[in-house]
Amino acid sequence: MFQLKGVYAPIPTPFTDAFGPIDYSALEENFAFWNGSRLTGIVVMGSNGEFDALDFEERKEIITQCCRFAEGKKSIIAGCGCENTRDTIKLCEHAAKAGADAALVISPNYYKKLMDEKTNEQFYKDVADASPIPVILYNMPGNSGINLSSALDARLSQYPNIIGVKDSGGNIVQISEIIRDAKEGFSVFAGSASFLLTTLVMGGKGGTLALANVMPNECAELYDLYMAGKMEEAVKLQLRLIAPNAAITTRFGIPGLKAAMELIGLKGGLPRRPMLPTAQENVAVIRDIFEKAGAKLA
Repeated sequence: MFQLKGVYAPIPTPFTDAFGPIDYSALEENFAFWNGSRLTGIVVMGSNGEFDALDFEERKEIITQCCRFAEGKKSIIAGCGCENTRDTIKLCEHAAKAGADAALVISPNYYKKLMDEKTNEQFYKDVADASPIPVILYNMPGNSGINLSSALDARLSQYPNIIGVKDSGGNIVQISEIIRDAKEGFSVFAGSASFLLTTLVMGGKGGTLALANVMPNECAELYDLYMAGKMEEAVKLQLRLIAPNAAITTRFGIPGLKAAMELIGLKGGLPRRPMLPTAQENVAVIRDIFEKAGAKLA
């Protein structure tokens, strides 16, 4: 079975313009960069992929194209979470046919008051039963408004075909509880570069990091330093990555990430409306932050 470990980049989706289709030419150019990096793999249709702004057919097609663009050089995890179980299973089935290694599944969240632990547990079991590829839980309370508790994750870790969790909540106590209580072999992934090292120290297996889109080798280096037992160097690098990571996540979000990609020579482009691009004054701030962090700008 596929093993979840290492550093993954949750890639943005480039569009031809703010109202246009997916720009597959730009995406293929970006893959040439990521394929040549030290990344373990790619996550397509994570939160940075603006999956909520894509229709079902677009989601299927971009999964197919990313599996092709990876050329077998990087593992592919496909974001398959939908607002109902039926569509989630359909997307998992498509991802399997396209060649994805695993499915990343966020909880349905429009009817969040009804998505209690019992409902979420049944949702993930139903998806795992039907999915031809392994399922990874996705805890993103900042976007979904739902927190998958450590107790729920631990119970689901016992379930066949559920192999790990990407936790983007940033609560290191909760992450530590999952690592402590989950079944042996269940992989816990940091959902941000800001707490990658802490997650690894507690027993996590890696991370899916927005910053890995722009500074993939530095993020992979942090993982490798920890694995080699070089803690002093790992701590220094973790501290250096905090500011650029914050710039493209909590501070300026997806538009900031796309702007940072343009600064290093990748094709970020515009977010799809209604999301607006980053203001030019913010682009200058992002440039300064990445220069100080030692990123290689175009």
